[in-house]
Amino acid sequence: MSDLEPRYNSYVGYFRREYGERLQKIVIDAGFTCPNRDGKVGFGGCTYCNNDAFHPGYSTPDRSITWQIEEGILFHARRYRKATSYLAYFQSYSNTYAPLEVLKARYEEALAHPKVKGLVIGTRPDCVDEQILDYLAELGKEHIIIVEYGIESCHDETLRRINRGHDFACAQRAVRMTAERGLRVGAHFILGLPGETREAMLAMAPLINDLPLHSVKFHQLQLVKGTLMEQEYRDCPQDFVTFTLSEYIDFFIDLLEQLRPDLCIERFAGEVPPRFVNETPWGLIRNVELLRLLEKRLEERNTRQGIFYNFVR
Repeated sequence: MSDLEPRYNSYVGYFRREYGERLQKIVIDAGFTCPNRDGKVGFGGCTYCNNDAFHPGYSTPDRSITWQIEEGILFHARRYRKATSYLAYFQSYSNTYAPLEVLKARYEEALAHPKVKGLVIGTRPDCVDEQILDYLAELGKEHIIIVEYGIESCHDETLRRINRGHDFACAQRAVRMTAERGLRVGAHFILGLPGETREAMLAMAPLINDLPLHSVKFHQLQLVKGTLMEQEYRDCPQDFVTFTLSEYIDFFIDLLEQLRPDLCIERFAGEVPPRFVNETPWGLIRNVELLRLLEKRLEERNTRQGIFYNFVR
């Protein structure tokens, strides 16, 4: 391996290679909800979820999508001064969970902004159908369209425990239906959900590899104030695997070594504002520092993404 060769396939690196620039996401709250909140498949939402902890202050459904984009550009200009192109990231709740005409109006308002090159649409596997995906495929002929599914775990027992309201087979179907239309597909997973051992988490690698995914995003479990999972942890702490920062980085590298080399790694850990949690066991560490620590540890272990991929297929 060359000293200059990246040790993992980063999402940012992919966009720079593909488009010659960074494409910065602007988070949009378009006012959607979820089927496990409104009673279609359940109530209360996922046991770990408080959406306020995962999006910036400018992203608010009482403002228009155009307003949120303009505010998002100003927000990111302080940190990414060279960014000139953006992706509108429909993040909050399930962003395909509405009639098609509603979806069209909201997506097309975002795409009408001259600096928006495409959409990232965060949703659930049980909130897409052929009609919606056909429409997104049409948009994809002229714009960057990425559908990002919250899968969270490949284990059905875990999905039931966290009140997801769908099983892993549902996620497999949705990902394949989306990829068949030529759309880029991303997926989100949480590491450290209740009942999952380190071995169970690592066992997800071949299942993830088997999905026609373009990108993956991993977060360590964070116990957000006021969620059902916060109470579950108080009641049954023995059911949770917790990691120190160094333990998590080593564990993630163990997983990374088994993942397909072509998978883009968008994120391997997450940040929640301190006001949403009772403790910050890793301290107030920012994502840029997490990435530096990951890269340093990969070098120390002299390893890379996918080094064991052929052994877990």
